Amino acid sequence: MRTSARRGGRPVGHLVLVLHTHLPWVIGHGRGPHGQDWLNEGAAECYLPILRVLDRIVEDGGSPRITIGITPVLSEMLASPKFRRDFPSYLDERRGLALRDREEFEAIGNPLAARLAASWEAFYEGATRDFGETYGHDLLAAFSRLQEDGHIEVITSAGTHGYLPLLGRDESVEAQVQAGVSSYRRHFRRAPRGFWLPECAYRPATSWSRPTGAARTWNRPGLEDVLIRHGLRYFFVDTHLVAGGTPSGTYGELLEAQETAETRAATGLSPNDAHALATRGRKRIAVFARDPKSSVQVWSADYGYPGDGAYLEFHRKKGEGGLRYWRVTSRPLPLDDKAPYDPNAAAARARAHADHFVATVRETLRAHHRATGRTGVVVAPFDTELFGHWWFEGPVWLEAVLRGLHGDVTPATASEYLLRSPPSSMITLPEGSWGQGGGHGVWLNDDTRWIWDLVYRAEDAFIDQVREGARRRGNRGSRVLTQLARELLLLEASDWPFLVTTISARDYAEARVKFHTAAFDRLLALARTSVAGPMPKGDEEWLKELESLDSPFPDIDLGWWAGSA
Repeated sequence: MRTSARRGGRPVGHLVLVLHTHLPWVIGHGRGPHGQDWLNEGAAECYLPILRVLDRIVEDGGSPRITIGITPVLSEMLASPKFRRDFPSYLDERRGLALRDREEFEAIGNPLAARLAASWEAFYEGATRDFGETYGHDLLAAFSRLQEDGHIEVITSAGTHGYLPLLGRDESVEAQVQAGVSSYRRHFRRAPRGFWLPECAYRPATSWSRPTGAARTWNRPGLEDVLIRHGLRYFFVDTHLVAGGTPSGTYGELLEAQETAETRAATGLSPNDAHALATRGRKRIAVFARDPKSSVQVWSADYGYPGDGAYLEFHRKKGEGGLRYWRVTSRPLPLDDKAPYDPNAAAARARAHADHFVATVRETLRAHHRATGRTGVVVAPFDTELFGHWWFEGPVWLEAVLRGLHGDVTPATASEYLLRSPPSSMITLPEGSWGQGGGHGVWLNDDTRWIWDLVYRAEDAFIDQVREGARRRGNRGSRVLTQLARELLLLEASDWPFLVTTISARDYAEARVKFHTAAFDRLLALARTSVAGPMPKGDEEWLKELESLDSPFPDIDLGWWAGSA
């Protein structure tokens, strides 16, 4: 089979399916429930299953033609020797848990539960085999191979997923983008074409002052100017930034206090076209907007597929950190009342939902073609971790969608679509994100303002120290400043304010902010001392341990913060 085959005639449009793959730096910062097990879960439940889906389609003569964003910080973790060493042990632990569950269920005469436990055993055995034998302990190489063979496109993002519109220095935005491009080149051996704006958060050229701390206003360049300077050709935004209207907010149901959405006048622009922005240098960069109708089918547990009663219930586990044996049944039901899971019924629902999604995409594109006469695009961006982790059947759905595309709708990577249908309209974009309310409120609010105070203080101190260090740097000073740069990048991650706001891992996020701030402050004190002579033994041992713990971006360059002219 060929997923890209057409029955004849010009297609009415294309599906650009985008998987945004991201986790913060967690190696060495705890295990579970928060910490490195996030990475282990993502690899076992999402990345490996998705690789299997893509490889099966290729083996059957097809080509999935999807766009996969892998953030630089996640690339650094997947390439880490510690992850490659620890992940098989995690899989063995989970397989052992399933074995004990199966023996317990058999002992009490529950054959249905015993079969489910056996399926978990097989799941983790398969992950162990594929990680070691099929993919040679190198998941990045597997994605790279698919890209080299023309089946997918991998795009980059900001180095540690920093929330770019709120970073307090233009140099910080520049460094986040440079870190992303540099990491991509190192791991994928080519220049990236596309860029995922963290949280789809965009900022145009504007007069700006930090939202907290001492006021200082200056004119900031638009993010498109930074991206185009590094050779990037396109990025993604949420629907309302292109089409206007009321932002739907991707993360709304996770929040206790939701930001009020402001309705913007409709622009007359369609999210089913690619558009272009002009930069200060008169170059153009393409913009894709999320298609609202198709994406809500997947994102929303209330209106979309993941809330279906047949699917595996994420929130009920057998004991703390245990395996899942129950189905959603009905979302309002208490967890203790959930019915046993039926894998066959769940798989059938996933395939039916895939058929519905393909039909929705087709009707959206046909309606766009009828209205405009143009071949359109449905851009469907999702967090990769939805597929297999939050929504266990997600990989089944994904495979059925990719195999079900034919006729007048064809899949395309973002770059392929731009080659076929270059943007014909020049637009401007307002500021915003895909957070609830369409603004920055998920990341900047009364509960997170203290984080931004620390970020802004660190940014100023770091840039001052880099400029000072450039005049009197020795080997010791360069080493300290390099680690200082890593701690700043890690402190800037958008994950920490997000996790504080959503309450999902608030204590962990707050602890991480405090850890990186304390490490930054101690490094800053070292950088301000004389660089002559050996470092005191206690400081040397601490620095060596920190370099081992927080080790992304081995090619970090202090010149990334030199300026953004």
